Amino acid sequence: MKTLIRAFFRTLRIVLGPVMLLKERLTRPAAIERVPAAQSAVDLQCQSLVLYQFSTCPFCIKVRQEMHRLALPIELRDSQNNSAHRSELQQGSGGTQVPCLKITDSNGQTRWLKESSAIVAYFRERFAA
Repeated sequence: MKTLIRAFFRTLRIVLGPVMLLKERLTRPAAIERVPAAQSAVDLQCQSLVLYQFSTCPFCIKVRQEMHRLALPIELRDSQNNSAHRSELQQGSGGTQVPCLKITDSNGQTRWLKESSAIVAYFRERFAA
């Protein structure tokens, strides 16, 4: 029975995945424009951020849409198809829930932020114009 349920959800992901990715592309918000100096400062700040995500996860899509709206060049790590990224996520955050934002401060301290709404709120607080 467990195998049947997994097969059902895997098939559902295969069918709906491309539709979700197409919808993400078609509904992508316009990126805000900053003066070059301000965008350079944002780019520098984003080097300390890494987003662990799945490409077809609806909550990850929500976070990626906000990243695009705020013009944030944050590294994306696919923890569904890359076992090394999945292991990093498991060891660092204590679980494999996505989306999960890894925040490394200037002192080298790392903090993990889970939940798409919390990540979006963090982006808006830190990077909104």
